[in-house]
Amino acid sequence: MPARTAVPPPDYALERELAAHGALRIAGVDEVGRGAWAGPVVVCAAVTDGSPAPDGLTDSKLLSPKRRTAVADLVRPWVADHAFGSAEAAEIDAHGMTAALRLAACRALDGLRDRPDTVILDGKHDYLGRPWTVRTRIKADLTSVTVAAASVLAKVYRDTLMAGLDEHYPGYGFGTAAGYPSPVHRAALAEAGPTALHRMSWSYLDDLPAWRHLRTPRPAPGGQLPLL
Repeated sequence: MPARTAVPPPDYALERELAAHGALRIAGVDEVGRGAWAGPVVVCAAVTDGSPAPDGLTDSKLLSPKRRTAVADLVRPWVADHAFGSAEAAEIDAHGMTAALRLAACRALDGLRDRPDTVILDGKHDYLGRPWTVRTRIKADLTSVTVAAASVLAKVYRDTLMAGLDEHYPGYGFGTAAGYPSPVHRAALAEAGPTALHRMSWSYLDDLPAWRHLRTPRPAPGGQLPLL
């Protein structure tokens, strides 16, 4: 079996490029919960001071839950500033995922102490738009220190939130799968139906004969991203 290639740690190359063009304060933004069936979509905006990143910082998806929590504990006191924003399931149903992402991201950015000059968004789609100055970058959570920090903080924040909701909605596996479609989650939906945390405009309801009548119409074009 060939040896696994080590993933290089994120660096400040993109931040330095933006700073060379006049960006004095740069926020990295990443989201989590986009593909979940239940719970909010959460966005973290993080600002760093250019100092060396904590050991182990990388895209949150590459870290085990235990390691991710440990890295987040190092990142929180290290970042110069960070804030979270979320859009609840009802807001996703009402406005669509693109608009919900923008809502959550604006809430996070507005929570920072100072408005950033430039925002780095993970991915190729600018869901923020004006008046924000945005730089998109595919796999920014893997290559940019600032976005990697936002990635880890967002994931741990949302997982903790969903675990706390597990006791109020037992049986759906929110403490382990955080609202994503796990076998336990699917079985609970088939038996007990959706909760107040579930996204009611999503097509998973079409596969639940006892509950498909509860599905609400999707928003008009320009709202929902093609996820399902």
